[in-house]
Amino acid sequence: MPDLVRRARDGEVRAVARLVSLVEDESPVLREVMAALAPHTGRAHVIGITGAPGVGKSTSTNALVRAYREQGRRVGVIAVDPSSPFSGGALLGDRVRMGDHATDDGVYIRSMAARGHLGGLSWTTPQAMRVLDAAGYDVVLVETVGVGQSEVEVAGLADTTVVLLAPGMGDGIQAAKAGILEVGDVYVVNKADRDGARQVAQDLRAMLSLGERTHDAWRPPIRRTTAQSGEGVPEVVEALDEHRAWLEETGALRRRRVRRARAEVEAIAVADLRRRWDATAAGHDGLDDLAGRVVDGALDPYAAADELLAVVQG
Repeated sequence: MPDLVRRARDGEVRAVARLVSLVEDESPVLREVMAALAPHTGRAHVIGITGAPGVGKSTSTNALVRAYREQGRRVGVIAVDPSSPFSGGALLGDRVRMGDHATDDGVYIRSMAARGHLGGLSWTTPQAMRVLDAAGYDVVLVETVGVGQSEVEVAGLADTTVVLLAPGMGDGIQAAKAGILEVGDVYVVNKADRDGARQVAQDLRAMLSLGERTHDAWRPPIRRTTAQSGEGVPEVVEALDEHRAWLEETGALRRRRVRRARAEVEAIAVADLRRRWDATAAGHDGLDDLAGRVVDGALDPYAAADELLAVVQG
């Protein structure tokens, strides 16, 4: 395992892929892996890319990868695909669309299954991000499924969140209802060569102006792009770099990362509690039995939870 970690940190793509596979498989050696990687994390700029289906997330991600590579930066991409209803694995659509970078050793692209998470992210996504960060990638792009109003989890996962919109995908009121006006650090109106792109940008600017912000708060910029041709993409990269600089200057970067780590620790702890319950429940009343007693009025939910915890704690 130390040799595998060393090779990943040296930029060997196969070693990085192996470590991400250990994450996805929830391998028993994952604790050892994370312990070895921990001292080498915290350097990458994690950028979440979100938006409704059809706005061009994969095409925009592809264009951003190209722009960063032109600057000499190494890029990791985690494309969270919808899960296959048969295998539970990712459908791999994003890797097909990003084939331009398949032979570039400075780019690593991995599709991960959403596994039923409405927010568009699997709980293993943070660990996969940690692997790419420790492996020396300067930028880690996390592209989410795109499931509409529930897709706001990426804001808690990324240093910078990019929200993509496009003409014909709904007006500003729909954007507000979807919650994206609260999560975006940079807004991008893609497919700017189509009719209505300017109006979308104007509506978005008007909606953002209604929000209450302190004088020193970040003012999310709005950029227009045509990702297919690359037009406007350098301006998006510039806005992303400006936001990273603002995060570092104001201390917001550490606050975001502490919040992210807190959620990650909590998710791991809850998953471990569930595993312990499964391992010890055989000789005790099952969870279904406890739930039935709650329904029958023989037990209140708090007392049922206490019984559950007592079993886990032995």
